Amino acid sequence: MEEMTRLFNLDAQLLHDAILMALAVFFLFMFLSKMLFNPVRKMLEDRREKIAGDIDAAESDKKDAAALKAEYESKIRDIDKEAEQILSEARRKAQSNASRIEDEARGEAARIIQRANEEAELSRKRAMDEVKQEMITIASMMAAKVVAANINATIQETLVEETLKEMGDSTWQS
Repeated sequence: MEEMTRLFNLDAQLLHDAILMALAVFFLFMFLSKMLFNPVRKMLEDRREKIAGDIDAAESDKKDAAALKAEYESKIRDIDKEAEQILSEARRKAQSNASRIEDEARGEAARIIQRANEEAELSRKRAMDEVKQEMITIASMMAAKVVAANINATIQETLVEETLKEMGDSTWQS
């Protein structure tokens, strides 16, 4: 057997195998870098960009939501003011309608009172006319009894007219 004179058997073949293996590892690294690492890096970069885009979109959405919230709060305040204004207008109209109805009721009451007064006046005049007719009837009956035997109808009418003239209209109006 051969004697081992060298340490690790460092010869040209080992050196050649080591260089060839280093080259193979380098080319394998380059190949894997092209085939695996770069796509993985690209995928990670795309994912990083997507996440950054999602964060930007979320911030934009948050700003939009804050703006919408402020707008809605403003609208709610405006709605409260508008509701108060509508209620105020309704109260004013109700008071106006109440005043108008009250005035109409007063006018109707005044017309009813006036009609009642006119009817009372008419009733009083009718009563006075009836009393006059009764007085005339009584006067003619009395005159008929007094002069029944010797006075004819023309004299009787003359006596009734004279009596009425003597009494006058002022007697019946009191």
